[in-house]
Amino acid sequence: MWEDRLTIFCGIDWAERHHDVALVDETGTLLGKARITDDAAGYNKLLELLAEHGDGPDTPIPVAIETSHGLLVATLRAGNRKVFAINPLAASRYRDRHGVSRKKSDPGDALVLANILRTDMVMHRPLSADSELARAITVLARAQQDAVWSRQQIANQVRSLLREYYPAALLAFQGKKGGLTRPDARVVLALAPTPAKAARLTLAQLRAALKRSGRTRSFDTEAERLQAVFRAEYARQIPAVENAFGQQLQALLLQLAAACQAADDLAAAAEACFHQHADSEILLSFPGLGPLLGARVLAEIGDDRTRFADARALKSYAGSAPITRASGKKRFVGRRFVKNNRLMNAGFLWAFAALQASPGADAHYRRRREHGDWHNAAQRNLLNRFLGQLHHCLQTRQHYDEQHAFAPVLAVSVGQAA
Repeated sequence: MWEDRLTIFCGIDWAERHHDVALVDETGTLLGKARITDDAAGYNKLLELLAEHGDGPDTPIPVAIETSHGLLVATLRAGNRKVFAINPLAASRYRDRHGVSRKKSDPGDALVLANILRTDMVMHRPLSADSELARAITVLARAQQDAVWSRQQIANQVRSLLREYYPAALLAFQGKKGGLTRPDARVVLALAPTPAKAARLTLAQLRAALKRSGRTRSFDTEAERLQAVFRAEYARQIPAVENAFGQQLQALLLQLAAACQAADDLAAAAEACFHQHADSEILLSFPGLGPLLGARVLAEIGDDRTRFADARALKSYAGSAPITRASGKKRFVGRRFVKNNRLMNAGFLWAFAALQASPGADAHYRRRREHGDWHNAAQRNLLNRFLGQLHHCLQTRQHYDEQHAFAPVLAVSVGQAA
């Protein structure tokens, strides 16, 4: 009986405790609606409602929803159903097409989402059909990136606190790689959270603290340097205030230690999953991409080869491809502001690291700078080129080849050197 029915579209207005569902056909007729709870019973009720209107393994009903994660989305993505994550801002613009009063309701929003698919489904991209391993990498890589950002945020809080009462600690560790997130910095500050305690540290105590932090060499030299820094003359807070600041520092150090441990554990887990993926060898063949950065890139682009129609689609998604705005005689070419920020963040790290590992990338960057690009623009242009090469390599299952990737640039560099 369903062979004669029109195509059905489903819209779901997502909320924390319940969800409103609307089903429409090609003519816009409302076929059914319901409110389901955010639990297994509610999900089963939704699947039953979809099945009543012809949903099946061969004829899955497409669904529009304003989120791309959660258990409800995971339930809907089981099988070959197309799930469209509609940006809430875009959905609000569609709402104005159905009324000028700007009224808003949950059932009405579900109907708007269903009609978005009915009228403009080709204008929206469904969630990618990534493999189970790729989705796991996405979870771990994003969690690790969040842990790194959290670690840096807490480190900035520690730095601001030390400026209030403990300038010696800043002089002792800020100039070193890793700064206040270094294990030796955290161990020494935990041992001496105030300038008074730091000034009383002996060389033996400092050497023992450095060993506990995992340092493997130059104990005596580093202990002597730290003792000299801590015993120099600085402005001081009164003792009671200094001790209060010391207690605040100890609390922040506990948070910083937990953030550092979380970042390290998640990095190890993300790298382990990344090495199991079939695309890992191709990604690691690119200069500047290590296991962790490669995991971040794979997490954002996925392994669904049909997700991006061409290389330009991937570049636009990352935000590396420029965008053109033209109106009348005015024409402006600039960078994209709507993009995948996580992929762009990983891309800048990738492009920067590639300058040391790839002569072609370095020559390309320098040529862009010579033509007037600022550093960020040159980096973005280099990333744009790398993403095009990555798309080609993943589609054709080839490894990166420096000579093919930057042949014209390398030829010009060799000619200039001669």
